[in-house]
Amino acid sequence: MTSLDLTFRAGEATVFAAPGQVTDAMPEILIGRVDGPVGHAFANMMAQSKGHTAMFAIRACNQMVRPATIVVPKVTLRDMATIELFGGVVQSATADAVVDCLIEGILPKDQANDLCIVSLVWIDPRCATETNLDKKDMYRTNYEATKLAIQRAMNNEPSVETLIANRHTIKHDMDDWS
Repeated sequence: MTSLDLTFRAGEATVFAAPGQVTDAMPEILIGRVDGPVGHAFANMMAQSKGHTAMFAIRACNQMVRPATIVVPKVTLRDMATIELFGGVVQSATADAVVDCLIEGILPKDQANDLCIVSLVWIDPRCATETNLDKKDMYRTNYEATKLAIQRAMNNEPSVETLIANRHTIKHDMDDWS
């Protein structure tokens, strides 16, 4: 694979949960060289802040993914049930998405040890108290959204042309003000 300029790539994606679930996934991804701005951000995220515990993406104990990936919650983790979902289902889905991106050539294998990924992850606080929480759906949404966000980051999507073309036809999903 030709060496790409991977100083700083950003991507995001949203995958909606199955009906009746609160497991929407909305990762925001930074990908870059370990010796560049993303690497510096990655290292700075190793400092813990209350309620926003960062974790490496691991597939299982002693199986940290490459590129090294850190998963950081976008919301405060207030209870053990939410922390367990974040450090279990979400962490696993993120790790599997990264490895599958390597397998499929979305991420360059020859640069896997020179890159790092920061993944900011949404976890709905209602997940911890949802009696009918579907962890398989939570895994699915986080896996699909992470993989799509990585692909978009690597392809610089959406393009400037797409953004300009859609400026007046696409609105924010939460838009009730215009």
